[in-house]
Amino acid sequence: MTSKIRFATPADAAAVREIYGPFCEDSPITFETERPAVAEIENRIRKIVVRFPWLICENDNEVVGYTYAGPHQDRAAYRWSVDVAIYISAERTGQGFGTALYTVLFELLRIQGYFKAYAGITLPNPASIGLHQRLGFAPVGVYKQVGYKAGAWHDVSWWDLTLRSTDRPPEETLLIHDAVQRADFRAAMKSAESLLR
Repeated sequence: MTSKIRFATPADAAAVREIYGPFCEDSPITFETERPAVAEIENRIRKIVVRFPWLICENDNEVVGYTYAGPHQDRAAYRWSVDVAIYISAERTGQGFGTALYTVLFELLRIQGYFKAYAGITLPNPASIGLHQRLGFAPVGVYKQVGYKAGAWHDVSWWDLTLRSTDRPPEETLLIHDAVQRADFRAAMKSAESLLR
């Protein structure tokens, strides 16, 4: 069995849609209610990968999961914080792919100069909460009955992870194009090999 983590490209859109689509139709895990078209996912990947990592995990050449970061908020003072998301194929949960993806993502974000990562988790979702807690996230609060899907109102819990110490003013973050020139960034991607053994 051969597994690897790599950067996403728009060519991954169909595989991403296969993983994400069922969550849109059958689950409150995402508040998106319709499966996005492949072209829409291609556009999302293109937009994200200018500034942030979008990672794909493959197992024997099959895409089994993905994770990415995006802006937490648009206003300038938020620019050192990100929102993160992760999706694993229903048949592949509990096999360590989520831990490996997130571990690499957070290291890349640190190198880029981000300080905080935030994750929203629709309740109940003990598996997702367990993953986030294992990786160091702490609860921030709960948006009560914030979304209506599948005939019910749902709460969303928010969690945060400190990526870097906030004891000094930040420098500007690196775009992906600049970050990939750094040896530590390339080493962080290579470290995924040991996480997937």
